[in-house]
Amino acid sequence: MARATLAPVIGRPTSWSQNRVWRYSSSATVACGALMASIVASDPPVSGYARAMEIGPGTRAFVTGASRGIGRALAQELAARGAVVGLAARNEQELAELAASLPGSHHVLACDVSDDEAVRAAIDGFVAQAGGLDLLVANAGITHYGPFRDQPLEHARRMTDINWYGTLYTVHHGLPHLLDAAHGHIVVVSSGAALRSFPWAAVYGATKAAQRMFAEALRHELSGTGVSLTTVFPGEIATSLHDHEKATMPDWYRGGPDAAPAPDLARRIVEAVEQDRRGLAFPSIVRLLGVLHNLSPRASDAFLRVLRGGTAAPRRD
Repeated sequence: MARATLAPVIGRPTSWSQNRVWRYSSSATVACGALMASIVASDPPVSGYARAMEIGPGTRAFVTGASRGIGRALAQELAARGAVVGLAARNEQELAELAASLPGSHHVLACDVSDDEAVRAAIDGFVAQAGGLDLLVANAGITHYGPFRDQPLEHARRMTDINWYGTLYTVHHGLPHLLDAAHGHIVVVSSGAALRSFPWAAVYGATKAAQRMFAEALRHELSGTGVSLTTVFPGEIATSLHDHEKATMPDWYRGGPDAAPAPDLARRIVEAVEQDRRGLAFPSIVRLLGVLHNLSPRASDAFLRVLRGGTAAPRRD
């Protein structure tokens, strides 16, 4: 059946060797399609690393990038479940307003995650005030889009400082508290760009891939310690992350009404922690793109060209 379907597209084989290749590629296409469908449809919890954490009253969570976007939505979700949240970001006023709007009592910890000492002080301060640490979320991140040849090096440095070093500092200073208690969970918020990088986001994708590789290795290192880790790969989420550059972004990069709501992702993150999942790609198209890219980079490139609508450069109007 697969050969009959594909024959009009790729042509019938004219030799024995071509026939073998044709049969193999046809079967592989069907198998890969089934594999991708099964992977997208299921994301089973993984056991054997740490006992599952139930997030509720008494949970002590430290969240970076908490003033806006995914971090803000996650702080709201955690607070709604009764957790005590350490709200970390640069804008102290926005954090104070958020803390006042949340049920329960929470901690405002203004800091720049690219400052190693500031991150250490914020985490240690939260642990001292809350009496411990159960959940550590490295979420803070920024973006700058555009062709790499046009990107100022300062943009690249800033993305590296916040996206990569901010994660490194957060985990480095938070992990000892979790290990001392032999219990806890780390969440590293990476990006769908870590599974399949995109044009006009070369440096951003590199910083997110660094987070992914770091988190994958660390999860294994933590086996048997009582501490586990989940990596999150968000796709297009309805936040203000891209607002500062929307005027020069190509249409296909701008998101729109189909962007997933941040509160939906926040709920999925909490569920992933409670089920000890190694990874969460949301929405499901992100996972599909990653699998497609691993199975067939050529097909992934073709899909991306369709997504871009053939555009060769960001719009300049």
